Amino acid sequence: MTESRRYRPKLAVWKFSSCDGCQLSLLSCEDDLLAINDAVEIAYFLEATRARSDGPYDLSLVEGSITTPEEERRIRDVRDQSRFLVTIGACATAGGIQALRNFGDSEEYKRAVYAHPEYIETLQRSTPISHAVPVDFELRGCPVNKHQILELINATLNGRKSNIPTHSECMECKRRGTVCVMVARGMPCLGPVTQAGCGGLCPATHRGCYGCFGPCVDPNTAALANQFAGLGLSPRQVRHAFHGFNAWAEPFRTEGDAHD
Repeated sequence: MTESRRYRPKLAVWKFSSCDGCQLSLLSCEDDLLAINDAVEIAYFLEATRARSDGPYDLSLVEGSITTPEEERRIRDVRDQSRFLVTIGACATAGGIQALRNFGDSEEYKRAVYAHPEYIETLQRSTPISHAVPVDFELRGCPVNKHQILELINATLNGRKSNIPTHSECMECKRRGTVCVMVARGMPCLGPVTQAGCGGLCPATHRGCYGCFGPCVDPNTAALANQFAGLGLSPRQVRHAFHGFNAWAEPFRTEGDAHD
């Protein structure tokens, strides 16, 4: 078979309610993205090109949460056309920042923000993609780590398990030699319950982790909340610490709700 006739798996990248940051992480792969283009056919990726090919697709990467009835319909179409469907980023895996509206009255927000709320068609909640359709893998981050996304594409299309860490962010700080900001500075930090992925970025700049990569495996959120209280945080502050980028992720949502 000649090189020109070699089958290249079809890759599609889809956007739902989001800021586009995770798609930009893929674009920032630069030279590696060119290598991806040699190995796969980028069949649909409007952030990068208007050119598009019809499905079915071997791998779909989905950014963004489900916030409208139209998005509910569209994600089902994407799922039907995709052999593997992977969600990328906090919006797609946990509802994102927009999921903060889930703790209030969506209709009240519409009346407060829009001059004509009757024109706005939205769901009561912003939810992860997995609430609407089956998902084959969730890649965390706000935004995702570009090295992890390359590893995921490689692993999925080559039929192997991806090497994505599930341990806590504290491991990254240890490897980097970063002094614990909670122990040394008395600063609240979500690192002990947050999945690794950013390389310990915030603690390395003397700030506590904000939980961008969502909960790690078996997070002891109650113990960390008690530690926060010992640092002098009020129940409201503890709640806000857990209700951030990944507020609708079950461990963070439950622990935050426990401090009303």
